[in-house]
Formats: sequence, structure tokens, C-alpha cells
Amino acid sequence: MTAADTSRAIDAVWRIESPRLIAGLARIVRDVGVAEDLAQDALVAALEQWPKEGLPRNPGAWLMAAAKHRAIDHFRRNKRHERKHEELAYELEASRALPDLDTALDDDVGDDLLRLVFTACHPVLSTEARLALTLRLLGGLTTEEIARAFLVSEPTVAQRIVRAKRTLARERVPFEVPRGAERAARLSSVLEVIYLVFNEGYTATAGDDWMRPALCEDALRLGRILAELAPNDPEVHGLVALMEIQASRSRARVGPSGEPIVLFDQNRALWDQLLIRRGLAALDRAGRLGGARGRYALQASIAACHARARAPEETDWAQIVSLYAELAELMPSPVVELNRAVAVAMALGPQAGLDIVDALRSEPSLQGYHLLPSVRADMLVKVGRLDEARSELERAASLTRNARERDLLLERARACAPSRT
Repeated sequence: MTAADTSRAIDAVWRIESPRLIAGLARIVRDVGVAEDLAQDALVAALEQWPKEGLPRNPGAWLMAAAKHRAIDHFRRNKRHERKHEELAYELEASRALPDLDTALDDDVGDDLLRLVFTACHPVLSTEARLALTLRLLGGLTTEEIARAFLVSEPTVAQRIVRAKRTLARERVPFEVPRGAERAARLSSVLEVIYLVFNEGYTATAGDDWMRPALCEDALRLGRILAELAPNDPEVHGLVALMEIQASRSRARVGPSGEPIVLFDQNRALWDQLLIRRGLAALDRAGRLGGARGRYALQASIAACHARARAPEETDWAQIVSLYAELAELMPSPVVELNRAVAVAMALGPQAGLDIVDALRSEPSLQGYHLLPSVRADMLVKVGRLDEARSELERAASLTRNARERDLLLERARACAPSRT
């Protein structure tokens, strides 16, 4: 294996293992910031040793072992934590043979990742800080990727993350899944973060891969756990429904060479019918709990319209337009309006959708959002304005940080060029 191959392998392992690594360390050291530092130290050790010695058989276990050794060193250096060092050394020794009984007694969810989400979503942090910190720790996203997801600057995101970790340490926020009213108070933020992690797995913001399936799997698992924790909350079931239905398309979204396949071109025979049934059941459960439909239940209803259509032309676009209108009233945003424009174009014709998109072109928050020119290009092609469509696709390609998506956009741009005879 070449040095470049090893470097790519380490990057891939880190993307997959870092959330679990940080979550496991945070349970031990009770400090999210220290846990991330220890995980980074383990990564540095891997970068130094793996190119020489080769990848270990179990990279995740290797990283955790390296991080735990550094945790012991951390407590040794800190005289104020000598007692904690003894407790930690005992815990690490005992954990080799025995289950973590202390954790099992602390709360009713034996999942470090879920504890990490609830800790990062503590009300001492602002909503923006909660989202940025959890995407960093659980999603493994860089500050650049988070900035693009929220359409804000990188320095802003970096400051939010640093301040959030300091605040959690200063306020001695416990690393746990809270109970009762406190759990309910944090649930909305937790749901939002889990869905953002799922989205990053479903369509990666940056990198060489179109999808990051491990993130989708983590988000789905956490959502299912939450559904058991909060069985009477319709939005929890709405989120689970949305993720189940979206995840059902995973096999059809990527071609043999890893290239993206858009919804209309997917082989629907590859859609996972078990996940669809699970999603529809969760959506039905959300509906039976009553009350107004929330943001996740509405989006799940939109996804269900696609899931029920055996072919693209059978999609109930009128119903989707209605659902997007309802969603726009509940949570008005330029991105929701852009999605509504796509549905309007399918239901009423491309010019109707293009009129909505053109009204969004001056929206400041969408100036660096690659899907705006991409969506506009689709509609321009359908109304025969190919030169403009090619320009928009080239602009979209320049804005995306995902290599697979860039290739797809440039290929579509070339298809808009006039044929030479």
C-alpha cells in the first residue's frame, strides 16, 4: 500500500470511527473538549505509525486503545485529578473483561453517541452552537463543511465550536441522557442534529464520495432509540419515518463507479421495501398521535409520495406541492422555497417553477448554495434555454465541494452544448 493509499485509508477510518471514539472518551473523561483532543492525539499516532506498520486489523479498537493511554497520561499530568486517574485506570482494566455497569446504571440508554448528542444539545448553548458542535463531534464534519451546511463563514463556525466546548466544561454539564422534562426540553435540538447528521451521510457536503453510509446508519439507529424513549412524540416518529424512507433509496443513488444517480433516473426496483414499510409505519404512527404535522412528518409525507410511486410519472406532484406549501408556512426558508419550486415545476410546468427560482436569485443566503443554479439549470433545459443552463451548471460545479457531484454537474453542462455536425 502506497503512502497516499494509507493516508486515504486513515482519513476514511477517522470519518467512520471518530464519533464513537469521541463519545466513548467523553463518557470516561466527562469533558467533550478533552475527549476530542484525546481522539485527535490518537489520530496523530495513527498517522505516524500506520504508514510504517500497516493498518491494524481493527482500526477503531486501535484508535480507542491509543486514546485511552493518552487519557491516562492526561490525568497523570493533572495533579488535581489524581483520584480520577486511579478510578480511570481501574475502569479501563475492568472494562477489558466486564460490561460497563456504571454506565448501565446511570440512565436507560446504553449508547455513548446518544449521550454525546444530548450533552452537546444542552440548553446552556445557543441553538447554532449545539448544531455546530454536534455536527463536528458526531458527524465528523470540518468547520468548512459545517459552514457550507449553514451558509455562514468558517470563522463563525469555529468560534461557535470553541465557545461551546468551553461552556460545557465551565458549566460541568453531565455526560448523560437526561430524564423527564429536561429530556423533553432538549428533544427538538436533538432531532435537528440527528437529521443533519443523516443528511451529511445521505449527500456528503465534501470529499470524494457521494454518500457516507455510516453516518446514515448512526442517525437511523439514534432515531429508533429516541422513538422508544419518546413513544408519544409524533415528531420523533416523523423523523424516523423520513430517515427510513430516504435511506431506502441508498442502493439506487450510487452507480457502479460511485457516481451519483438522481431521483428520476434511479432504478426503483433497488429501493429497499423493508425500509419503506418501516418508514410508512412510523409516519402512520405519527399521524395517529394527533396534532398538527411538524417539519419532519411533513417531509416524511413528501418522501412517502415518492416511495409510493412505482415510476417517476406516477408521482403525486400536486400533493407534494401542497405539502411544501404547508411546510413553508411552518418553517419559511429559501431552501424550502427552492424545493417547492421543483415540485411546482413538475406539477404546473417548468416556467412556473422557474419564476419561483428566479425570485430567489437575489437571496443573500443562497449566493454560495450550489443547488440554486443546479435547480435553475434543470428548468432552463426544459424551456429550451440551453446556453443559460450550461452556464448555471458550470457555476454549480464551481460551488460544490463534493467531487462526485462536481463531475455530474459538469457532465450535464457538456450535454447542454450545441451538437456539432
